[in-house]
Amino acid sequence: MDFLPAPLSRTLLMLTLLLGTPTVFAADRYSIDPVHTRVAFRVMHAGFSPSIGTVSRPTGTLLYDEADPAASQVSIDIDLATLDLGDADWNRKVLEDFLDAGDHPQARFRSTAVEAVSENLLRVTGNLEIAGGSAPITFTVVLNAHKRHPLTLKKTLGMQASTDFSRKALGIDAWPSLVGDRVHLDVAIEATLTDRNTEDTTP
Repeated sequence: MDFLPAPLSRTLLMLTLLLGTPTVFAADRYSIDPVHTRVAFRVMHAGFSPSIGTVSRPTGTLLYDEADPAASQVSIDIDLATLDLGDADWNRKVLEDFLDAGDHPQARFRSTAVEAVSENLLRVTGNLEIAGGSAPITFTVVLNAHKRHPLTLKKTLGMQASTDFSRKALGIDAWPSLVGDRVHLDVAIEATLTDRNTEDTTP
């Protein structure tokens, strides 16, 4: 039996693999805009009214695949020192007694699944890490815009997300008779397409 020369054989093999393998496009990578991304939270105070606060200037990335949202990923970190409840003493008590910010200065969210509910609605599930605890939560995400920004001229994702979770599930159980267990989050998000497009989908 005749055999092809080794270099030609390798070339034909590579062509066969390339032609027989569909092209895979990586999700686009977006960087969180810390100025236009913010988290607002509320939790009942002594059964009278919800205490409302914010944390701001997050960092992180969104890997977004418009054609296949299930291939998308979210990775966000927030410095808890940005906490603002409108009062310096209340900020300090929450950071110390509830969030253990001295030992755990950052909150983190890492997605584990993204599901398209409709054209502009996503369900994003992942793990929230805060105060040394971790618990799964699911955000309902509304996609407001995915287009070129009129000021920066860069392609931008604009979204809003919301969820409720149990603080006790994260081990945050201080003052149970005064502070409610259910915490509501509202998140405003803008993220800008990065200059580097990569096949690495690990945020």
